[in-house]
Amino acid sequence: MRRTMDINAAKEFILHNARPIDLAVYQYFYENGSKERVIDELSNYQNEDGGFGNGLEADYLNPNSSPIATNDAIITLYRTDALALASDMVKGIVRYLKSHDSFDEEKKRWLFAIDSNKDYPHAIWWEKKEDGISGFNPTISLAAFMICYGERTVFYEDIIREGVKYLQENTEASTDALKCYLLAYELLKNHDIYEIVNLEDFKGLISMRINAAICKDLSKYGVDYVPMPSDFFPGAYLEFVTSETKQFIHGEKEILGRLQKEDGGFDISWEWYTAYSEFEQARKIWRPRLTIDKLLFYEAN
Repeated sequence: MRRTMDINAAKEFILHNARPIDLAVYQYFYENGSKERVIDELSNYQNEDGGFGNGLEADYLNPNSSPIATNDAIITLYRTDALALASDMVKGIVRYLKSHDSFDEEKKRWLFAIDSNKDYPHAIWWEKKEDGISGFNPTISLAAFMICYGERTVFYEDIIREGVKYLQENTEASTDALKCYLLAYELLKNHDIYEIVNLEDFKGLISMRINAAICKDLSKYGVDYVPMPSDFFPGAYLEFVTSETKQFIHGEKEILGRLQKEDGGFDISWEWYTAYSEFEQARKIWRPRLTIDKLLFYEAN
């Protein structure tokens, strides 16, 4: 028998389990919460250098600033339409990115994993391997952010062009990398910056890569760590939905009720693969955050 998603149970789970920053995001979308509250809660994760750390990305508890955590903060500000209001926070982010901390000057990319991650509880993928670079995650969105909010220079424009070229030449892209491309596109479009790359072509390229990335086997949704439509369209980026992705969006919505746990929340489908006992702490942080995304996905698509 089909079981539909229990929206009220999901909301109750979030209200009782979300950490303050995620609760502020939820309240922005569902309880007329303020952007100021989101900014205020997010400020607890910003360091003196302007970057973000302190466990904002729950899979590594490094207090030091990192490009990934800083990108996560930008995503939060963007999705709650708080970038224009968070001028001091944005200035701090620009200062951090401009310092080129955790930036490979030769390859012109921000690092995916930084050295100091190893000194704190973390999932295995946050251990720095070789140069610490993972394609253009999060370089493409950080470069776009700098162009829009920092300084528009040929240096960052060239990074955007190189990032688009990289996506053209690499047919397989991870979910998180594609999220960075989505954010980069949105930032450039919202600031009417059309001349660095052809935005229509860029949009089509991203859509094509998302279509290819989404797992076509619905039996793996919520069980294996596979890309699902809700990973890309949690109430946002709906202009990238294509006729091809619509069937999988519908398919995921059909099974969300079965994936929902008895407590009303959704669970993660990955392990840390390290011995750190803090994994359970991270899981408790992730579950409400994931549930918010499922709610937004369910109601927007």
